[in-house]
Amino acid sequence: MNPALRAVGRAALAAHPIPLAEVLARAELLARFDHSYLVPVEVFEEFAALLTDPRRPSGPFRALSIGGKRWFSYHSVYYDTPALRTFHDHRQGRRLRFRVRERLYRDTGERQFEVKLKGPRGETVKHRERLTGTDHALDADRHAFLGGVLRSAYGIEAPDGLEPALVTDYRRATFVADGQRVTCDAGLVVREAAGQGRSARADAGLVLVETKTRGHLTEADRLLHRFGLRASEFTKYTCGFAALRPELGVNRWTRPVNEVFSSPPRPFPNVLPDGPPQTPEGLNLSPSGD
Repeated sequence: MNPALRAVGRAALAAHPIPLAEVLARAELLARFDHSYLVPVEVFEEFAALLTDPRRPSGPFRALSIGGKRWFSYHSVYYDTPALRTFHDHRQGRRLRFRVRERLYRDTGERQFEVKLKGPRGETVKHRERLTGTDHALDADRHAFLGGVLRSAYGIEAPDGLEPALVTDYRRATFVADGQRVTCDAGLVVREAAGQGRSARADAGLVLVETKTRGHLTEADRLLHRFGLRASEFTKYTCGFAALRPELGVNRWTRPVNEVFSSPPRPFPNVLPDGPPQTPEGLNLSPSGD
């Protein structure tokens, strides 16, 4: 059993639940500051226990719960130009940079088209539009949506020729307190959407933790700092591509890539197991209190 998946599942089940509607009311955070951390499983277990401790002065962080589930399967397709414009804009640290993706929430079937920008203070600003029926990220309506976002925020036009570039799959639990959200991901697999179809799996001993808030440092950030951890430049798109295509020139991400993807890329069919995502062993999927 993947130790990171087990740790995330146990932490989510140990916490009190919070429904999606309340999460959106308290901490939707479409404009927020993000900090990513690569957290060893042993540290994550202590960190999660402190966040969800009922004795926490302002109340414990609660775990997002939808239909009785507390951890969820995410499938994302990132889009880029044939020349990988958005990847290289991030690699070069350009001020006007963005990412485009289609996200599928496997457990509910919901699909979202999302555009993520960098705001003037370095914050992440997300724009999204729900996809239904035959809607697709590459159709004319989504291209118009992308163009409107980029013209309004940056004064630039949407690039032509967007195509699937990278696919990611992972499991996530989300912990929420007023104005704060902490996402905890495990079981990450990244693969090229085209080309040689290479893929890579994240280290099973790491949980990918991201803090999100309207301010800068949160209580969760400070807790992680107490464990000797500092924020990483890791993102699934840029570092996933860096792991699969090191020839692109990715020196700035060498450390997080080597830490997360400790094994070399392999042909995609040999990396992902057959069948649906596995449930962490010994965990009850129908916790009381929902």
